[in-house]
Amino acid sequence: MGFDDKAKHKVEDMVGRGKEATGAATDDDSLRAEGKADQTKAGVKDKVTDIKDKVNDKIDDIGS
Repeated sequence: MGFDDKAKHKVEDMVGRGKEATGAATDDDSLRAEGKADQTKAGVKDKVTDIKDKVNDKIDDIGS
């Protein structure tokens, strides 16, 4: 579960970086802000996935 999610989040982050860079190059503040927001969203999703994985690991440890 975690690896697939992390890969998706990395792609989202890279898309956000591309939007931010394109916005900076074209002087489009809206696109730049959208790119930053995409990166933030991807980072939050990544942290949530980390937490879910840790909780699942602890549940598995308790069940063993």
